[in-house]
Amino acid sequence: MTTTARPSDALAPHALAHAADKVVETLRDLIRIPSVNPPPERGDGELRAARYIASVLSDAGLQPEVVEPFPGRGSVHARLHGDGTGGDPFLLLSHLDVVPAPPAEWTHDPFDGDVADGHVYGRGAVDMKDLIAQQLGVVHLLAAEARAAGRDPASDPIPGLTRDVLVTSTADEEAGGHQGAGWVVEHRPEWLRAEGAINECGGVAVSVGDRRVYPIQVAEKGFAVYRIRVRGTWGHGSMPRDDNAALLAASVMTRLAAPGDVRITPVMRHFVETTAEALGGEVATSLRGLLGADPHAAERRLAACDAMYARALRALVRDTISPDVIHAGIKYNVIPGEASLEIDCRVLPGMTEEDARRVVEERIGPELLAACEIEPVIFGAPAESPHHHPLFGVLADTVRDHDPDAIPVPFMVPFATDAKHTAKLGVPTYGFSPLKLAPEERFLERFHGVDERVAIDALQWGLPVVYDVVRRFCG
Repeated sequence: MTTTARPSDALAPHALAHAADKVVETLRDLIRIPSVNPPPERGDGELRAARYIASVLSDAGLQPEVVEPFPGRGSVHARLHGDGTGGDPFLLLSHLDVVPAPPAEWTHDPFDGDVADGHVYGRGAVDMKDLIAQQLGVVHLLAAEARAAGRDPASDPIPGLTRDVLVTSTADEEAGGHQGAGWVVEHRPEWLRAEGAINECGGVAVSVGDRRVYPIQVAEKGFAVYRIRVRGTWGHGSMPRDDNAALLAASVMTRLAAPGDVRITPVMRHFVETTAEALGGEVATSLRGLLGADPHAAERRLAACDAMYARALRALVRDTISPDVIHAGIKYNVIPGEASLEIDCRVLPGMTEEDARRVVEERIGPELLAACEIEPVIFGAPAESPHHHPLFGVLADTVRDHDPDAIPVPFMVPFATDAKHTAKLGVPTYGFSPLKLAPEERFLERFHGVDERVAIDALQWGLPVVYDVVRRFCG
């Protein structure tokens, strides 16, 4: 298979090599800023990360703006200009917060940004400071081209760009984004309003035998978090009783944790059919089985091939509930009269908060439900962008041009991103943080995990991919 002309091929080799090295340096600098969410008391990690990004953008000759609408919660934005003939802007979106990382089990301190065995280690290495570093690398390349043409990258059109390029990195994504991208939607919508956007979690190689599939995120599940208070009867531990609130709560958890019915959405049907056709063999048979009369048997066959990917697929063909927190009891000899649960529901496109609550109630059942009070905590709607959009075509073609054996396919992810907020502005948003990974890499286990890390060669491979996507969609 031959490749088409790639804009990055016109870059001077030394300029691209310098930019690739700078991507690694930028990622390490970002990891060393512990932009943890939820922040510690009086913590300002997100603000410091936003200011660091602003400094990198300023070094490129741009004029970034940092906002702090909530104490310590910073977001940052800058704009590169096109000549105005290509339509609405293109958005490079990212979030700068990370989840906590207790260091006890790590082999490298999670906030040191260590390099070892060809990897950068640290919290945020894949979620998602790697893409921030790639995006900033692209900005520096474009700004340098403007200066070489005698133009001011802060105000003049970048040579060859017909659209503006927006660079926006926000706080609070790991807690729903309401103090980050959600605030930006309400108060700075021009930072996000675009013809299309790329965000985290897509364009990452998944090896299946000798083939490489590159799922590109076009959809994501919604989330609904509930707190369930369970009422029982207080009593003496010497006289056990069936209405012990801890026992009732355990029964509620057991029912909620049972897998729900399989429901194939259009995105997942397209993914299964396209991937099965490309791969062939036993994997294709098992994938197609998800669409058949006995999807549970297909799930078992897939789990026997690779439990990690099978677990992800199971989550993408049904609404899921994970009971994650339980509180009950005050003393070993006191039967608790109350207990509380916190549950994480992830719902497929088309589901509302009311639908999610109905699923919870149906799982619990009327008898146990009589002892429960269900309180909604937070809800984020599912999000979906069309895979026939021109931007998706650019993403798929560019991956193939950098890896001729690639199989790019539209995909849904089980978790949430800030695409839920850009959807409010009607911005098609695609998960695309390109990495060409080694077959043995367990990428999904890096998210929020111990020893989060990214391979340097994969990180640097993605830089010209993002550059070419910008050049092609804005050219």
